[in-house]
Amino acid sequence: MQLDERTFLERFEARDLSPAAFDHRGHLWMAWAHLRHFPLDDAIGRVCVGIRELAIRFGAPDKFNWTLTEALMRIMAARLRAQPEQGFDSFLERNPDLVEDARGVLAHHYSAERLDADAARRAWVAPDLAPIGE
Repeated sequence: MQLDERTFLERFEARDLSPAAFDHRGHLWMAWAHLRHFPLDDAIGRVCVGIRELAIRFGAPDKFNWTLTEALMRIMAARLRAQPEQGFDSFLERNPDLVEDARGVLAHHYSAERLDADAARRAWVAPDLAPIGE
């Protein structure tokens, strides 16, 4: 099912999305849409809380990692500042690494031990390898 951006945002806010609509690309779309409509910290809070609640609803609470989500959003925000005024599909075409190897993108900033730690799953943990450009 294809949803328009407004409907996707509304359904996300209502926590009314199916797991099929919320795959990795769906996560990126949600982050991109929030980054376009809200200040960075507000967008991060909305997305992280929403994804965590959906993971619980889907019966997969252990899949959510706050630091992973926030770090990707901070990376996306930096790239959006450098590449403003483009649609989501264009953004992904210019940033295929976010789709194909998000963990690899994060590996420039985080050791696996730090990113996968329980503390990182629960709350923001700063990078231990390289800062995220903001």
